[in-house]
Amino acid sequence: MTTAKDIMHPGAHWITKSDTLLHAAQLMRQLNVGALPVGDETHSERLCGIITDRDIVVKCVSEGLSPAECTASDIIEGTPRWIDADAGVDDVLREMESHRIRRLPVIENKRMVGMISEADLARHLPEHQLAEFAEHIYAANPV
Repeated sequence: MTTAKDIMHPGAHWITKSDTLLHAAQLMRQLNVGALPVGDETHSERLCGIITDRDIVVKCVSEGLSPAECTASDIIEGTPRWIDADAGVDDVLREMESHRIRRLPVIENKRMVGMISEADLARHLPEHQLAEFAEHIYAANPV
């Protein structure tokens, strides 16, 4: 059985809730990624949320706010979703589709060991499974 760990992008660079969105954007550019996990300052590996490049644009820049002054804690919301490293691909897809998310942290022994993105799915899934995933994520009226 193919697992989350088999298809994930290993490792992840963290930012803390107090890091600015400017720092987050610069790190995203440097790492060529579109999302960063956000950790608590006191427990840096405790997942508090995920910041995406789109979050920075929609929740900060388009509101006329300064990314140099806004922090990650200003825009993260909700409970972050994650998947166990040993979970099967069907579980990964179910989690991403049911919550309409495009990136999913992978946890092993209470530590984040990687991230699954749409690109990872595209590299590892058969075409029909990928098409089904895209339909669930991008459909105007999700099922």
